[in-house]
Formats: sequence, structure tokens, C-alpha cells
Amino acid sequence: MHGSSERIGVLGGTFDPPHVGHLETADAVSRALNLDRMLLMVAGDPWQKTALGPVTPPADRLAMVAAAVAEVDGLEVSELEVARTGPSYMVDTLESLRLLHPDAELFLVIGSDTAEGLGSWHEPDRVAGLATTAIVERGGRSGGRPPEGWPYLVVDAPQVAVSSSEIRERIAAGESVQGLVPDAVIEVIDSLGLYREGP
Repeated sequence: MHGSSERIGVLGGTFDPPHVGHLETADAVSRALNLDRMLLMVAGDPWQKTALGPVTPPADRLAMVAAAVAEVDGLEVSELEVARTGPSYMVDTLESLRLLHPDAELFLVIGSDTAEGLGSWHEPDRVAGLATTAIVERGGRSGGRPPEGWPYLVVDAPQVAVSSSEIRERIAAGESVQGLVPDAVIEVIDSLGLYREGP
């Protein structure tokens, strides 16, 4: 890699809905790694979650993330996975980004609670070779690390005690989520009538 190579971070997720924790993590990692761009990669078909229950349609989740990052420098929404049919596999996403940005240095951002499960991802060996894995400590599961032999680095980021499932439950119960979700995202949730029927 030469000094002028673009540094691109990839923070994948269901973002159902995106919240301030997602944004603060993305911003902190972007600053720590001196990234040029941080992509919030909205999963089209998050197969590990859809197997457990219903997930908000990808177009709605994409709209929420777009609203969340609209005025945040350095953070961008990516529809790469939403535009692709079938299950959302990170190996396909990273390979697509590699084709789009052949000279870029890619960083895959995951929480420590996810790191131990990297070996269960689709084609994990290829994932490990396509990007530098940046692990963010996450409350309740700090210290989680990838399988042996998986190259990674650890990034310190603020811990925000909020989860998407908690937000869905609060909205379903008619409670306020002000301060937990960007105002622009609340507007999208209200306009689409999301999460009103249950968590």
C-alpha cells in the first residue's frame, strides 16, 4: 500500500433501527484508524437474524441509515448488500468493494461480541484475507476475539448502553426514544409507522 491509498471502513449491520451507539462507534473507529470513509453497510438479508424472526424490510432500514448519516462527516450509507439478491455474506461485500476500490485499504469493523463467531461466517478464511479486522470492545462481551490465526487489531470506542431491540420495544410500548436514536431517524420511523405492532 502506498501513502495515498484510501482507507475505507465497513461497519455492517441490520440497523433495525440505527441508533446513537452505531454512530458513535463508527465515528470513533473512523477517527482512530484515520479512515477516509466509513461505510455503514446495511444487510439486505441478514441471514443469521432472519432465521430467528422477522426483520424490517431492507429499503426501510436503508432509509433510516441514510437519514442517520446525512449530516455526519465521514460516515456514509452503502446499499451494496441491499442491491444484491440472496443472503448478505460479508465475503461477497468485501470482494465487491475490492473491485470498486482496488487500491484501497479495507477495514472490517465488528464488536467484540461478534468476534468469537467469525469462524461461523460464510467463507471465513476469505473474509480474513480481504480486510483488516478492527474489533471494538462491546459491553457485556468485552475481550471476545477472532479464531486463532485471524489477523486483527483492537480499537477503543465509547460504550453506549443502547440496543436496537430495546428501541423497538420502547416504540412498541409507546415510550420515547429521544436521545437514543437521531431525530432524523425518528422522523423516518414515524413516517413509515415502524415498530408499532411489537418488538
